[in-house]
Amino acid sequence: MKENKRTGSARTSGQYSYPGLDRAIHEKARLGIMTSLIAHPSGLAFTDLKGLCDLTDGNLNRHLDALREAGYVDLRKDARGRRPKTVCRATTRGRAAFLEYLAELEHVVTIAAQAAKADAAGARPLLPAES
Repeated sequence: MKENKRTGSARTSGQYSYPGLDRAIHEKARLGIMTSLIAHPSGLAFTDLKGLCDLTDGNLNRHLDALREAGYVDLRKDARGRRPKTVCRATTRGRAAFLEYLAELEHVVTIAAQAAKADAAGARPLLPAES
């Protein structure tokens, strides 16, 4: 651990950088999309996903493109019935990335809760290496 020359306090480089918060998932709309698809393993029709996430067609398409580029979602045209529909599913890679993202997010929440409790008690917050 290094000391900040200006303040004299201890610091650790990148202590709160949280590299496991995958940028492809972390954006609010994409987090909603991935959560919806994980909760519905057989997939969701585009229109159902749009409603669950409260997005417009264009916004949903843009976010699905980003998730598809990351390899996290798969889109398939289902021609059964009178009208073809697009079915969206999380891929195996997307499910694994989502679980890793959740684990990192749980870590963030744990560190933040510890710091808040220490602050409320008037104690010095713990650094990640001390927790």
